[in-house]
Amino acid sequence: MNILNNIKRHYVLTIKALKIFRSFPMPILLSRSLSALLQAGIPFINIWFFARIINELAGDRDVDHLTMLVLLTIGLNLVAQLAGFAVRKWVDYCNSNMWFMMFNILSEKLLSMDYADIENPEIQQKHTNIRSHQNGMGFGLPRVLSAFDPIIEGFIRVCLSVAFAFTMFTYRVPENSPLAWLDAPWAILLVILTLCCSIFLSPYISMIGGRIWAKASEMNNQGNRFFAFYCWTMISGSERAKDLRIYDQKRITDKTGWGISFLAPWIKFASYNGKFSALSTAVSSLANGLIYLYIALKALSGAFGVGYILQYVNSIMQFGTGFSAVLFNMGNLVNNSPYLEKTLEFLDIPNKKHQGTIPIEKRDDNKYELEFKNVSFKYPGSEQYTLKNLSFKLQMGQRLAVVGMNGSGKTTMIKLMCRLYDPTEGEITLNGIDIKKYNYNEYLAIFGVVFQDFELLPFSIAQNVAASVKYDPAKVEETLTLAGFGDRLEAMPEGIETHINKDFSENGVEVSGGEAQKIALARALYKNTPFIILDEPTAALDPIAEYEIYTKFNEIVGNKTAVYISHRLSSCRFCDDILVFHEGEMIQRGNHDVLVADIDGKYCELWNAQAQYYSVSS
Repeated sequence: MNILNNIKRHYVLTIKALKIFRSFPMPILLSRSLSALLQAGIPFINIWFFARIINELAGDRDVDHLTMLVLLTIGLNLVAQLAGFAVRKWVDYCNSNMWFMMFNILSEKLLSMDYADIENPEIQQKHTNIRSHQNGMGFGLPRVLSAFDPIIEGFIRVCLSVAFAFTMFTYRVPENSPLAWLDAPWAILLVILTLCCSIFLSPYISMIGGRIWAKASEMNNQGNRFFAFYCWTMISGSERAKDLRIYDQKRITDKTGWGISFLAPWIKFASYNGKFSALSTAVSSLANGLIYLYIALKALSGAFGVGYILQYVNSIMQFGTGFSAVLFNMGNLVNNSPYLEKTLEFLDIPNKKHQGTIPIEKRDDNKYELEFKNVSFKYPGSEQYTLKNLSFKLQMGQRLAVVGMNGSGKTTMIKLMCRLYDPTEGEITLNGIDIKKYNYNEYLAIFGVVFQDFELLPFSIAQNVAASVKYDPAKVEETLTLAGFGDRLEAMPEGIETHINKDFSENGVEVSGGEAQKIALARALYKNTPFIILDEPTAALDPIAEYEIYTKFNEIVGNKTAVYISHRLSSCRFCDDILVFHEGEMIQRGNHDVLVADIDGKYCELWNAQAQYYSVSS
């Protein structure tokens, strides 16, 4: 029962993987199947005609018949080879984006996942392991595809071989021959058992040896990580150059000896696999030799002509090759199943977040009211509340500052507001309606956010600002100027077409942390949303640039509703309302003057702690 369950499991996994390949834009499976058909069938053209040509040469030697056989052999070979060449080119064309698509499936899954799953370390580790096995030794989806054509081709070879070799047993040895025993049931059974020994035992032994590579995959991934770190990450870029020199960190590479430590096990793996490969070859050679002896003895006894020796011997060879390929690659699929299962489990992770159906009302006046109602939240897998009983209302056009120490829940509140997470308790409403009921993508579209850990891509500045390959150049320049990037933009060699860093353009430029932050701010402004959220937007700016942003804050935001998170309390003086967070709770609320006057309050404590960095006018 367990064996049947295992066979069913391997079958189901493989079929699910093949359905994924069927979803690719190119007909990969169809092209490979047709190629396998031609590759398996072409040898049998020669087997069939050469046997008859040799029989004719050894018999009547009819010139017309020989000429016809030769011309048919040449013609069919020419047509088959041309068709095979054309199909192989089709296979190459279909394979041109195969690796991209296999990796893109994983990327698309990440992009469509609930954000809560994206931040889950276990899921991130699963994704990393899948990519490592896939890229390192081809386990997972690639191994299914690499086994597909050999199994199809091998199956066709087996079918054609049986058809071509069957008459070996039906042609009888003359009854008066001393070799008449070759037609005895026990002799035929012995030949079949010998053949089975060749086609079953030999691939099975080889498959046992091949299992070591599946076991070695984990070590290979670790070795690849060491190699990538020591030979690339550690020494590339300018970030580590100072430390490498000051602390002579190259000695770490010399002392760890990671290369030697990973080479020794690989020698053992190769030795283990080599022993089983040698035994497999020995079994196959011995079994085939016995079968060839049987064919030769039947021909010697007069059961069939000399040409049939060629047909039967080659058919047996094709049978063994085909059946071995089928079994060997099925063994590969069996060894691959644990990795394929992990891939499919990752792709099948369900999205639990309710997507909503109500459309967001489009308003030119940006009249949206957002309210937190007794909202509490704890991250998945945690028993501790990050936010507790948070209630406040955000009015249209309001400038709201959120302050507090690290870990007080400020960024978590933004994640809830943008519905990257849903509250554990309580609800958040937009114009009186629970935000869960709104169409999820439309709801996300009303927010422009600059997160602390924002990312810019190595594309043009314009594409980074517009978050698209298509953009309005005038609008891009306008938002960059508003964000304080205007002067730097004028110095760019290609203006808004200048690439960030040199990954994809030799003329790309490196931007400082503060410049990157201004580009990220321009991106939020370009989106032109009713709500703009700035999470530490000036953390990487120098005091002068920070002052410019603050003084132009109202101009930058316009009639949008703005939420501003900052550790620098001087920024709060530009805001209408301030929320003070501490240990996951909102403990104070008011404008700057009111809060700073409360000398026992947390805001005043934080303000006084930072007072030495600010020039405060009374």
